[in-house]
Amino acid sequence: MVRTAKILGYPVNLIGLEETVALLEKLLLAAEEGEKARLRVVTLNPEMLMLGQMDPRLAAALQRADLIVPDGIGIVWALRRAGHKRQQRVTGVDLVETLLTRMARAGLKVYLLGGEPGVAEAAAAQLQNRWPQVQVVGCHHGYFAEEMSPGLIKEINAAEPALLLAGMGVPRQETWLAEHWPALKVPLGIGVGGLLDLWAGRTVRAPRFLQRIGLEWAFRAWKEPQRLKRLRVLPKFIWRVWREQRDPVGLGGKG
Repeated sequence: MVRTAKILGYPVNLIGLEETVALLEKLLLAAEEGEKARLRVVTLNPEMLMLGQMDPRLAAALQRADLIVPDGIGIVWALRRAGHKRQQRVTGVDLVETLLTRMARAGLKVYLLGGEPGVAEAAAAQLQNRWPQVQVVGCHHGYFAEEMSPGLIKEINAAEPALLLAGMGVPRQETWLAEHWPALKVPLGIGVGGLLDLWAGRTVRAPRFLQRIGLEWAFRAWKEPQRLKRLRVLPKFIWRVWREQRDPVGLGGKG
């Protein structure tokens, strides 16, 4: 069983990249043998957590997730400050790409959901170029009305993917996956943010040295200035974590 800690009332699994990939690989291989275990995975960052404080649907989606990995460097900072000194980031990009590499020989079936029209298809082409043995069994853009969800779920289930990657941004990807999870027949679903845009060539990832020192967020803000508005919550996040850890049974989770 994977250990958990709490940050501002939300659970986060104390797990590294290799352990996470091994867990998901085991799940997918078991699913091939007919086992019914399923996982909905959240890659948590501070902006998502803070939005959950104001959005009850997102809060419920986070609380009910099967696995929440520490994606954002702010989440890692909070865990280390709480005493989990060896905690490392588990980014959505690294998690998914490592999993695809490990599962490619098994002919892993993947469905891509998200992005503007055409993005998922472009991402699928890049995915198949990098992992030719992986099967992309379907694609759909993320700009659909909620009333289209039942038909889309039927399409996804008919394609029988083992892995559903939902890149519709926060909070929609988390709330959509959570609320429709009972109807979906996929063993593994992961909210992947802008990964489809990255694969489609619409964005670029930070240089490796910036990833290593925890400044990938700064590079993304520089390349995508519209993200600066989202980053305004970081000082409040830092303050609330500091207050919660200083006074864990007091008012740390409020205000």
